[in-house]
Amino acid sequence: MPDFRKIARASMKSLVDSFGCYDAVAETINARWDLISGQGGACKGTISKKVSGKNDWTIPDVIALEDASGQFPITRMLARRMQSRADVVDGCLISDGSSIAKESGEAIAAILAAQQSNCSNERAQAVKEISDAIEALETARTRLESRMTSWGGGG
Repeated sequence: MPDFRKIARASMKSLVDSFGCYDAVAETINARWDLISGQGGACKGTISKKVSGKNDWTIPDVIALEDASGQFPITRMLARRMQSRADVVDGCLISDGSSIAKESGEAIAAILAAQQSNCSNERAQAVKEISDAIEALETARTRLESRMTSWGGGG
């Protein structure tokens, strides 16, 4: 099971980096929710604590930053969690194999790019690609397990 907190932190760090500075992030959050600094709004220090992991990101933070950036890594991650496992049973193992190959290749490329870069965007992309590859593997496993049960055992 992937560690969603780590993935979410890496994704949020990537979003923060795209804004350029913590002040811009705080102002984006405050503007989205019509908050005034000092009265429940975000500030540079709060953003710093959230990026470092000392504080957690709130749902309003995620919404504000995703909407402003036009990137939706957290929303996509949460949507993937909701995909029905029942849909997996009726698919094709051959297409699962090709999906595994594709997603694993993309994960390897992203890992190599992250290794050669100091950019958190590259690391967040690698985490996303690894998650996609794991999801493809889990889909195939679920399909195989369901067929073992329907065939009457594991023989």
